[in-house]
Order: sequence, then structure tokens, then C-alpha cells
Amino acid sequence: MGETDFPPLKNDLILRAARGEPTERTPVWIMRQAGRYLPEFRQVREQHDFFTICRTPSLATLVTLQPIDRYPTLDAAIIFSDILVIPQALGLEVEMLPGKGPHFPSPLVTPADMARLKSSVDVEKELSYVFEAITMTRKALEGRVPLLGFSGAPWTLMAYMIEGGGSNNLHKSKTWLYRYPVESHELLQKLTDVIIEYLVGQVKAGAQMLQIFESWGGELSPQDFSTYSLPYISQISTRVKSTLQTQSLPIVPMTIFCKGSWYALQTLSNLSYDVISLDWTIDPVHAKQVTGGRVTLQGNMDPSILYGTEEKIKETVTGMIEAFGSNKRYIVNLGHGILPTVDPENVKIFLECVHEVGREVAKRVEGSHKK
Repeated sequence: MGETDFPPLKNDLILRAARGEPTERTPVWIMRQAGRYLPEFRQVREQHDFFTICRTPSLATLVTLQPIDRYPTLDAAIIFSDILVIPQALGLEVEMLPGKGPHFPSPLVTPADMARLKSSVDVEKELSYVFEAITMTRKALEGRVPLLGFSGAPWTLMAYMIEGGGSNNLHKSKTWLYRYPVESHELLQKLTDVIIEYLVGQVKAGAQMLQIFESWGGELSPQDFSTYSLPYISQISTRVKSTLQTQSLPIVPMTIFCKGSWYALQTLSNLSYDVISLDWTIDPVHAKQVTGGRVTLQGNMDPSILYGTEEKIKETVTGMIEAFGSNKRYIVNLGHGILPTVDPENVKIFLECVHEVGREVAKRVEGSHKK
């Protein structure tokens, strides 16, 4: 799809911030903003299995728009999907169990199990439902806000495929790294190649920005991160952008989110990502110093603060935006996904406060520049 096939964009704050351009206020969106904390989403889930929603473009569009309809203060939509559609495309079964989360009935136990993965993946066919949902959602948004696409990063996906679901210590997947390093790199490269094609397909379908989730990056030591994560997330940004250019597609901003990988901030800022998303364990002033203005920063409020009082939410938002302190190179978000039992009214308070404080800081910065 070409840009002329979609309604004109009315709010480009996120895209401008990602490119390092000034914004009249600080833009905001929320990781997992479409999901379990919304009563309207829970109504849909009562009728449909999680992956049925992901695989049905009309349903994915419906739930992607739910937070946008409820909160006109959001500056972006993110397509409703899951990072584990990649392992599914590779041939592994993934279930979403109530109260437990993702579950692989037959995970990879030894490298011999890699033979069960498809030798080649027809990404356009296997993940066509995501592309269709992106195109449908982009049209349904009617230009209100940009639409983000996303993927899990190779190490995070590999860990899920080996652990068989969530894990407290990732000992099974780390065993692979230390016992089977050659095969681990083989699997990581296989995932990387599929992810790149998948992300290019999302842009072709209408995604205007992309985020890579290395959700388990912080479970690796700095040395292991440099060996088993960094080379592959680096490939993703460079190869996606070069492929988009070769195919005359829009070169969209790309965000990397490596939860817990505070030690890699400087290195990440030297890659070809436009935005680094921060978790809540990183001080904003430190992040700005380390990255040196080379990238836009995103984040980094502790999601649990949304359980606090209105005063606490406003206090935290104010302090966070003041600390990042700019009318460019910053996007407000949580430091991880919104938690499922958060009160939607507290989300409204959070978003409205971001707008109010974001405007004040932008005016102040703009005024200081004119002096």
C-alpha cells in the first residue's frame, strides 16, 4: 500500500519526536495500550480466543482502536498482535492459557529439535493476517494518529521457544548459549531473517513506525548481550532500513526496547535506531548524558505507579517530563507494558497530565531558546 491509499495523517507528533524534530508538546502512547485492563477488550475476549483475535483482521482492528476511541489524548496506535506469531510462523504451536500466559506444548529442548522448524518461511503467507490487520486499521484510524508495528527480538523469541513460556531465570535457554553456542547463533540468525522480512511487510501494509521488543535483554550479562542480542538487533535496524530503501518504501522510525539492559545504552544509541525505549530503572538524566542526543528517548514510568493516587501519578509524570526536559527527542511511555488490573480512569489521569505538563515544558524550552 502507498501512503496515498490512506487518509492524511492529522497528528504526527510521535513521528516528529522520533526524528528529533521539535514538538509543541510531548507525545505519548502506552505499551500494551490495547488489552486486558480495558473492559471493552475483556468483552471481546469473552467471545474469542487470544490468537483468534490476532488472526482475525477485523477483530485486531477493533481492539487496536479501543484505546484510541477511549483516550483521544493518545498520540499513536499499536497494532494488536503478539511477538509469538513469529514462532508460530516457524511451525511451533503456541497457546495463550488463562492466568498463565503463553505456553508452548512442544518447546525446543535440544538443537535436534530445530529440525521441527520450517526450513524456509513464506512470511507474506504465514503472517498475512497481521499485514491485513495493519492495512485495515490504518484506514479505520482515518489519520487520527500514526500506527505502530512491532516484533519481538531474536533472543527474546528464542528464549520463549526453549523455555516453553515465561520463566524466572531462563535457565533452559541460557543452557543453550553455554552448551550449544553454534546452534544458538544459527537459531538467532534464522529468527532475525524472518523478523526483518516481517517488519518490512508491516511497513508495506501501512505501519508508520516500528518497535523491537528485547523484553528479556536484561536477563543477559553485558558480555552475553553483546554476543547473543546486539549483533541481531543491529542487523534488524540496518537491514530493514536498507530493504525499505531498495523497495522504495517509507523509511519509518524504529525503536529498540531492551528491558533491563541499562549497560547497553551507549552502544544502542550508536546503532541505526531512531528511538531507545527505557525501563523505569534508568535515570532520565543519566540516559540523556549517555546517549548524547543521538537518539530520541522513550519511557520510562514504572507501570505500577498507575495504581497510585491521582496526586502520585501527576507528581511522577511532572518529574519525568521535567527530567527529560525537552520539546524534542522525547516520547512519554511506561517502562514496560501496562498491567492488566490498572483502573482505566488512572490511565486517563496519566494521559491528561502528560498533555498539560508536556505543553508547559515545551513552551519553557522554546522560550529559553528565543532569549
